[in-house]
Amino acid sequence: MDRKEELTSRRERIRERRRKIKEAHEAALVILETEDQVVEPPQINGKLRSFALRVPTQIRKCSGIVIFGRRIRSLVFTTDLATIRNVDADAVLAVYPYTPQQIITEALIHSADIPIFAGVGGGLTQGKRVVNLATFAEMQGASGVVVNAPTKNEVIQELTDTIDIPIIVTAFSAEGIRERVESGAAIINVAAGAQTPEVVAEIRKQFPELPIIATGGPTDESLERTIAAGANAIVWTPPTPGEVFKEIMTAYRNGEAHP
Repeated sequence: MDRKEELTSRRERIRERRRKIKEAHEAALVILETEDQVVEPPQINGKLRSFALRVPTQIRKCSGIVIFGRRIRSLVFTTDLATIRNVDADAVLAVYPYTPQQIITEALIHSADIPIFAGVGGGLTQGKRVVNLATFAEMQGASGVVVNAPTKNEVIQELTDTIDIPIIVTAFSAEGIRERVESGAAIINVAAGAQTPEVVAEIRKQFPELPIIATGGPTDESLERTIAAGANAIVWTPPTPGEVFKEIMTAYRNGEAHP
């Protein structure tokens, strides 16, 4: 295949990727319109499972992103299996600060009862290893892969050519998003700290239909601002097991029942 044919083939793949993104966005809007007409469903909880982590209710205001027929509004940011099995988030953002390992991804996918979006590197881990890890993650059942902000567009393009699950690209600013999308990014994950709402708003201005997930921040106000800025889904950081235990042990020391 010569250079011209390769460029033509790449453009066709990008157009197909954009078509799928548009279809997913339209499906999310249809579900949102339908849910607005339906009464709140009844809640059923067991005695032992009534004590669990609950994501902020404000996240229900998000449109969500429909991925393989499942609507994702909330993603819990953790790799702790006990947390994953005891949280009502729609999915897991399984990103951690070490080099991604296949065995960790496999353990998370096999243990979770909600979709896993697996981190496959892009910072310390680069190049072909990222592509290999993403391939393994897809084969193991991941619903998508997440790459860090330093990931090169050439790697994103290779991921696009290799796997058929969404590629989520982390961004700290609105700069260079067009190149990310053209390389095959299906979803942008905004993690810009206190500036997240502003970055989300700028990206949304440039790309009205681009799926965006974003960190909600530490307060209800920051969460509301991020949703209002145009985030389709929110990443929520849960309390650590140590923090949860602290509350439980305090109650036990005082001779009180918990929960």
